[in-house]
Amino acid sequence: MVEQRPPVTPRRIARRRLIASIVALLLVGAVALGVVAGVRSRGSAAPPPPPVRPPPPKPLRIVFPEGFTRQDMAERVTAVDEIALRKRGVRPKLSASRYLKATSGKTRMAGFGRTRRAFEGFLFPATYDFFKDTTSKQLVRDQLDTFAEKWAGVNLRYARKKNLTQYDVLIIASMVEKETQARAERPLVAAVIYNRLHLRMPLGIDATIRYALNVPPTQSLRESQLHNSTPYNTRLHRGLPPTPIANPGLASIEAAAHPAKVDYVYFVRKPDKIHHFFTSSYTAFRNYADTHGY
Repeated sequence: MVEQRPPVTPRRIARRRLIASIVALLLVGAVALGVVAGVRSRGSAAPPPPPVRPPPPKPLRIVFPEGFTRQDMAERVTAVDEIALRKRGVRPKLSASRYLKATSGKTRMAGFGRTRRAFEGFLFPATYDFFKDTTSKQLVRDQLDTFAEKWAGVNLRYARKKNLTQYDVLIIASMVEKETQARAERPLVAAVIYNRLHLRMPLGIDATIRYALNVPPTQSLRESQLHNSTPYNTRLHRGLPPTPIANPGLASIEAAAHPAKVDYVYFVRKPDKIHHFFTSSYTAFRNYADTHGY
């Protein structure tokens, strides 16, 4: 039996054409959406990652111990330069000659009046980071800035009552630094200096002679050196030396600003070469010195 198809009428033809048109439109739309999406996808693609930058250079480091003079610091610069070249393959701009040049002459420090003063005493001893291109002037500026920061926290009320200036306190601090190894004795040594100034006695601090004549502490002072007429000879000249004899740390500065309340005017190093015997009696001082062969 043969299936009879319905007759093709104009209505059926129109219906088929409508369906075909709709399908065609849908296909065209899908293609268009795909193209646009592709374009948008390409246009909004994430930018390539930035190039990997090398890590910042590792800083070099220099340590200036308390009590170093500017000459000592220049020698330390040379030593650190050699270490940087040997261990890191870096040749810093810092040099002893440039450091000495940067610290020659005089500088004006805030709080110390308008007078320009020698750099000695203001080159704060501490650990400083620097880089290959750091200049000696920049290092010196760091030291001066650190000094100003530390000094701003020191109470100078007691020193002012004793008619001492800020610069006087700094000079006393430098002598305390060079004469004292035991931290607890710093206020005692400062007290001896204060008491001798008050009594108008020569200070008798041999470290001032060593500074002027460049005699290391490992060498004994000769009789001729003890009688040298340098203004730094505090055996011969009353009062304070003209400038600090070193760059003191904060502990010595604090001791110079706040000496112990004792009446000592003599001290002599004990046999351990670290601590001191203190007394207000010249007889006790001489007996101790003679007993120990000084």
